[in-house]
Amino acid sequence: MIIPETILKDCDTLFLDRDGVVNVWLPGDYVKSWNEFRFNEGFLDFIGRYSNRFRHVLIVTNQRGVGKGVMTLEQLDQIHSRMLEEIARAGGRIDRIYLCTATDDSDPMRKPNTGMAEQAMMDYPDISMERSLMIGDQPSDRSFADNCGMRFLIWE
Repeated sequence: MIIPETILKDCDTLFLDRDGVVNVWLPGDYVKSWNEFRFNEGFLDFIGRYSNRFRHVLIVTNQRGVGKGVMTLEQLDQIHSRMLEEIARAGGRIDRIYLCTATDDSDPMRKPNTGMAEQAMMDYPDISMERSLMIGDQPSDRSFADNCGMRFLIWE
């Protein structure tokens, strides 16, 4: 994926969806272990190329499988630890992962609601939604970006 230079020069924070962008999405299932995790084709090259172009690189991910009891938060943390190691090995970085394990779509932290972006702005007060970019693959990712007032690109 190529981010147009016109967007790059105007954005300093990158928000990424996880399932479907960072890794292969498993329709009807959840990535429950590192053995089931597969980086999306081109993602490691992408993150290695672009992470230094942004002040902040953040993942925002709904992880309903934890809320449903399909997996534990500890299992999810193990997946994320390995994922971050591989991203670093590829020359990229993720500054923080925000996640929502709620099963209720009305939970303020669940995309497309804005809770994860609000938490990010509390953690990083220099974040401006107008200078942020969300890359996702689902309509809820686009709605999240719209609800937060940031730009959106679909992962291709």
